[in-house]
Amino acid sequence: MNKLADDYADRGMGSIFLYTQEAHPGENYPPLTSMEQKFANAADLRDKLGVTRQIYADAFEGDCHWGYGSMPNMTWIFNAKGVPLYKSDWSDAASAENAVAYFLDVETRRKSGEVLVPFNVERLDYRNNDTRAFFEGLALAGPKAVEEFKKAFG
Repeated sequence: MNKLADDYADRGMGSIFLYTQEAHPGENYPPLTSMEQKFANAADLRDKLGVTRQIYADAFEGDCHWGYGSMPNMTWIFNAKGVPLYKSDWSDAASAENAVAYFLDVETRRKSGEVLVPFNVERLDYRNNDTRAFFEGLALAGPKAVEEFKKAFG
């Protein structure tokens, strides 16, 4: 997602990372008990995962997280007026880039005089399921997070 943000920054696209909570708490990243802990976890995430986008921390109770779908790894794209253009319940750079390119093309087509009207569409996308990388990331939270995930999802 960092690369996507960098690739389209010169086209007026901004990108943020909203830190909500630990999706799979463990010994290293236990359930949150304070905003200070939330800020520290967000900074650690930035450093460990190399997030270069600006990071914001959600309210302690997760107001934004709950208001926008409550999934642990969502992507939303809004236009400059704050209208949602894209919602994905899982962050996938290829899917998000497809949407960004599409909406920038809409902007170009409108500027050329084409009259376009919006409509809603639902689409099933596919992402690479790298189980090894997922569990390596999950292990950062601690063995408890790995075991609880395995118990819950097999």
